[in-house]
Amino acid sequence: MITSRTLLRQPIDRRSLLAAGTASSMLLAAGVRPAMSASAERRLRIGFISPRTGALAEFGHTDGYVLSLARKRLARGLVIDGKTWEVTLLDRDTQSDPSRSSLLAKSLINEDKIDMMLLTSTPETINPAADACEAAGVPCLSTVMPWEAWYFGRGAKPGQPSPFKWTYHFSFGVGEFNTCYVSQWGLLKTNRKVGALYSNDADGNAIRAHMAPLLAHEGFTIVDPGPYEDGTTDFTAQIGVFKREHCEIFNSFPIPRDFAAFWRQATQQGYSRKVSICQVAKTGLFPDGIEALGGLGYNIASAAYWHRLFPYTSPLTGVTGPELADGYEQASGQQWTQQLGATMSLLDAGMAALQNSGNPTAKSAVAQALSRLVTKTMVGTVDFTHGPVPNVATAPIIGTQWVKSAPGSRFPLDYLITEHATDPNVPIQAKLRPYHA
Repeated sequence: MITSRTLLRQPIDRRSLLAAGTASSMLLAAGVRPAMSASAERRLRIGFISPRTGALAEFGHTDGYVLSLARKRLARGLVIDGKTWEVTLLDRDTQSDPSRSSLLAKSLINEDKIDMMLLTSTPETINPAADACEAAGVPCLSTVMPWEAWYFGRGAKPGQPSPFKWTYHFSFGVGEFNTCYVSQWGLLKTNRKVGALYSNDADGNAIRAHMAPLLAHEGFTIVDPGPYEDGTTDFTAQIGVFKREHCEIFNSFPIPRDFAAFWRQATQQGYSRKVSICQVAKTGLFPDGIEALGGLGYNIASAAYWHRLFPYTSPLTGVTGPELADGYEQASGQQWTQQLGATMSLLDAGMAALQNSGNPTAKSAVAQALSRLVTKTMVGTVDFTHGPVPNVATAPIIGTQWVKSAPGSRFPLDYLITEHATDPNVPIQAKLRPYHA
């Protein structure tokens, strides 16, 4: 009986070696590359969770493209302390369901045995999966939600030690929003009364508790009719309050369907004509949500956690902002979005943490590397050594506005930078225009 052990004992003659070499040369000539030489001990599995479909799908539309760039680069392996590691990215779609996000995280942890988790976009995606990582002792890095909603929304208490050992987050917070909004809203003359439509969810509650007082301290009058539930279809009561109080600035952090319902009703009931600045986060981040409003979407102000004109290059892939945006548009036929740079920055920072860990399969070493991570990314420097609280690093948010594109443009809307208080390295493109419905 011939076994594998027997075959290993067989002598290999010169003819066999030459044949093997010829076959290998033919494969290389045909463009077929041999498998990476990393040993079984040098293979890393990285989980990646985002909302690709469902109500929050606009956040995930570009993730497939960014992941393809990262995978192309990582096909050469990731060098850590002079050794090449094979890296597999396992991406999952939450379908915009928080419960599914938790289940996906647990599956990646328990079944796929991941070494690290990367999460992006909204509390509904990030918090349930981050909680699963914290419970399982898996290092986790996330971005794109106000850090207060991540930190306090998951149980941390002001002035107390961080309850988190394994989970880390870099993103804008209410301080960055406040700086951006004070700068943006000072560009036009208004009565400084702000109609605040904040939902009863992690984002809305964090903004209400932490940002509204900061804006009030800056001299703005916050008119808040109280939290509304996601999925509300009748905003007559809130519109009535804003009209009665003559709120010339409107601010909200809604999901797309809620804002579309509100703004159409605000137009029908005459409120939008009284608004000089309509500043919308979440829905206002992406072209699809604004295009769906037709002419009502022109001159809505927004804020960008990344823009194609950010003057930074991805250290992982080497692409610049214009290259990333143009490449996506050419590959997809769709307009670039700010999530391109945010997702790339998450991969930039995640790979840097693995490289800095020295031992990427030791989860405690990766978590320690995250805690002291200072690295360049597509959105700028991520620095966990000077965060506002442990486990958190802040990132900029830049004032922007959606305007009607010039005739002959490929897409109906243009997204212009109007202020840069949180990162003066970002160039300003245009003056803020008043909203006119």
